[in-house]
Amino acid sequence: MPLIFVATPLGNLRDITLRSLDALREADLIVAEDTRVARRLLSALELPGRELASYREQNAATATAGILERARAQNVVVVSDAGTPGISDPGSELVAQARALGIAIDALPGPSAAIGVALLSGFDLQRFTFEGFPPRSTSARCAAFERALAGGCTTLWYESPKRILATLRAIESVAPTARLFLLREYTKRFEQQILGSPAEVARALPDPPRGEIAFALEAAPPQEATPPSRAEIDTAIEAALAAGERVSAIARRLAAAGAGERSELYARISARKADVEGRSTD
Repeated sequence: MPLIFVATPLGNLRDITLRSLDALREADLIVAEDTRVARRLLSALELPGRELASYREQNAATATAGILERARAQNVVVVSDAGTPGISDPGSELVAQARALGIAIDALPGPSAAIGVALLSGFDLQRFTFEGFPPRSTSARCAAFERALAGGCTTLWYESPKRILATLRAIESVAPTARLFLLREYTKRFEQQILGSPAEVARALPDPPRGEIAFALEAAPPQEATPPSRAEIDTAIEAALAAGERVSAIARRLAAAGAGERSELYARISARKADVEGRSTD
């Protein structure tokens, strides 16, 4: 029998899929991050009275074996409090151990705040990374955002409402003009979407911030390389000629470094070589 990972609504119950409803209805056991949250969801979906078991970071070491043993012979469904289990929530280790034991695994597609914030940001998504929650210490947090901004792609993050203002200050200290898109209470009644600089986003949040928060951080634009000066090019030419490099090889290398057009460099290097050789024969 399979171990089935089911994504549950982030807020709006109508986001549950038909396949997810079937899986929950047919489950012999539902493994939940918080059984109280799962029980409320099942009641709202008119699926009361299901057998529930707790699986969270604190009890994963002792609960895993029993869950997998049930999955050998019965339908076991895994859910988190909201969204896709295993994404910044317990579940990935359960997948790894089930696969090692040859237990079939299925994951039903469904709600994910990370994908929602990525799409709504409007940032380039040809390549992006999910970073989870930022580090808690100020220095580590700033270092993480420096790396993210320099990484060349959009990064996706989750954050607690209690720490979001400190996180925005950290981004501002690293890059005051950085662009980010924040999504608060996704799919819920008071959903909020904010696009702007760290300071602009902070000002738009309620005081105090509340609810589930995800945000996308746009990578810093690539820095244009400053072309070498004429003196620097002449120095490079003389050093290359002294080292015995061929004129064509020098021109090709300098052109690739942004020093100018290859044909012009070839003529310039040739003239310099002729001048040097002329002086040596005098």
